[in-house]
Amino acid sequence: MENLDQLYEAILKGNRPLAIETTKLAIEQKVDIRTIIDNYMSKAMDEIGHRFENGKAFVPELLMSARAMKGAMELLQPFLANSDVPRAGTVVIGTVKGDLHDIGKNLVAAMLEGSGFEVINIGVDIPSGKFVSSVVEHQANILCLSALLTTTMNYMKDVIRALEEAGIRNKVKIMIGGAPISSTFATEIGADGYSSNANAAVALARQLLAS
Repeated sequence: MENLDQLYEAILKGNRPLAIETTKLAIEQKVDIRTIIDNYMSKAMDEIGHRFENGKAFVPELLMSARAMKGAMELLQPFLANSDVPRAGTVVIGTVKGDLHDIGKNLVAAMLEGSGFEVINIGVDIPSGKFVSSVVEHQANILCLSALLTTTMNYMKDVIRALEEAGIRNKVKIMIGGAPISSTFATEIGADGYSSNANAAVALARQLLAS
């Protein structure tokens, strides 16, 4: 279908109306759902992510692309729910207790959702118990913890400890991120990985689920 190239361009350029219109047409023409997602939508998100990493795109462009992708995905969601087409995985994401920053977290959430993950964004200032209950409720494969303050980053240890006490630490991969966070800190607290930006977070999530 020729118009699927338009879908790729629409998502890459953040044109939500065109992304929705093209997706509707693809559905009407009974194009395979996995083809739509893998060959056009996800590739567009990968490309905007690479441009961001290389300094050729910026946060507004990322958010616009993610918004266009989300609009298209909402049309495909009923077909995903009623078919054997798998989601990439389920992610719970939130900013830890004491920290109210959410721009970076929301960008990561949007990129993950745009790349085929089911994302449950539980907000900011989240206590350990809420992280645990959300992982259990949604049977999450990955838990993403965000902190932008040196005074709150250590709370990530409390969340991991709570998961251990609940007996579910080995059932979920833990990703952490935020301005003061490093790969060294991730290792110190027993997280499974660290990402410095939204595009790297998508790559890490895929890597963790494949391991």
